[in-house]
Amino acid sequence: MSNEYDVVVVGGGPGGYAAALYGASAGLNVAVVEKEKVGGTCLHRGCVPAKEYLETAAIYRSVLDASEFGISAPNPTYDFAISQTRKQKVVDQLWKGLSGLMKGRGITVVQGTGIYEGSGRVSVSDGTDLRGSAIILASGSVPRTIPGFEVDGSSILTSDEFLSLDRLPQSVAIIGGGAIGCEFASMLSDMGVEVTIIEALPQILTGCDGEIADVVSRSFKKRGITIHTGLAVRGHRKDGGSTIVEFGEGLEVSVEAVLISIGRMPNTAHLLGEGAKVEISSRGFVTVDETMATTEPGVYAIGDIVSTPQLAHVGFAEAIVAIKSILGEPSIPVDYDKVPWCIYTNPEVAFAGLTEAQANERGIDVVVKKDPYGGNSRARIIGETNGMVKIIAQRLPDGKAGALLGVHMVGPWVTEQLGQAYLAVNWEATPDEIGQFIQPHPTLSEAFGEAVLALTGRGLHVG
Repeated sequence: MSNEYDVVVVGGGPGGYAAALYGASAGLNVAVVEKEKVGGTCLHRGCVPAKEYLETAAIYRSVLDASEFGISAPNPTYDFAISQTRKQKVVDQLWKGLSGLMKGRGITVVQGTGIYEGSGRVSVSDGTDLRGSAIILASGSVPRTIPGFEVDGSSILTSDEFLSLDRLPQSVAIIGGGAIGCEFASMLSDMGVEVTIIEALPQILTGCDGEIADVVSRSFKKRGITIHTGLAVRGHRKDGGSTIVEFGEGLEVSVEAVLISIGRMPNTAHLLGEGAKVEISSRGFVTVDETMATTEPGVYAIGDIVSTPQLAHVGFAEAIVAIKSILGEPSIPVDYDKVPWCIYTNPEVAFAGLTEAQANERGIDVVVKKDPYGGNSRARIIGETNGMVKIIAQRLPDGKAGALLGVHMVGPWVTEQLGQAYLAVNWEATPDEIGQFIQPHPTLSEAFGEAVLALTGRGLHVG
């Protein structure tokens, strides 16, 4: 095997394999070093497995509610082990497809842990040395943990361990009410698990528009999920087969399992050798410029190891920027204010652009319009009317609405409705321009169209 390449990528997760595929399609000779399987955390222990379980919960919920549609399905049950098997089948099929695609494009995959030693050299734990005219660092992230909460794989777990369970616990305390924690809470509650969320910040889903997060919070509470915000955990102790989590001032909850979901940290602890001149911040992130170039010429970093939104699709976008930079082609830097976000709770959340609070903090005068799904025909048909579309637009000197600054959705299948809103925000389109688009009827996407039309001052169903 030759050890000389145009590009050597350290890490085969979403950012790494996207860089390899995009570079190979441009004619570059690419090698990828991956310690496990290409696809990374997202495919094997993150996004894909989690969404498969969320789909299991959605199907179960639909069966439970089938009587509303005149369909009799008394006393439905589920076998989580079967869902686990299906999850693994989905993951394996995607992994084999990705592996075949990379092989078909002539990408060399070296299994092992890669260390960037400097001067374009990557040493691999299997003894291989690779050299690249350019290097892309994409080693991903690992779950954050809490001192005193040692992960044991049974009673104290992170998302990695939880996604490997073949039996659900009867009760769970989720420490952290961000996107990952709330997705687990939603899925577990729908499957009949008693769920408690403990979040140190003032609201769950921090970073979401406050009104959107409130819709999710109310839905959770209505379904029996206990939510504690503004309270930090203090510790835990065993009580027979249970774990008692201590939090706030003298508060505690007894549960069968604890899920630590406080985010992820960059996997850079053992990424660099002594000869590397790549700068890493005190928080463990690799320092990059807008072209994803590090402080060492010819070395780039993308994905979760840079201080940008830890989203697979952001890694895809950064991979393209890095490869274009390597090729000497002009590239458009990622606008992190406008990336799309999707949270697969029940109800779902999707957004792009500024929240109303963020716009106000920046001193931008705004116009806001909302369209609740309660008035949407398709939402009524499918029986899911909880939620709304909220649009924030810049207020022009004449008081009219100008460019869309942010679109925030909560409700049924909003993760599949964000596309046109994302394009509108990134193209800085105005309500008058978007209002010309015809929304098919009856569809859930009409809610976006209705809110946009209302911003023109001549709404149909929204004032």
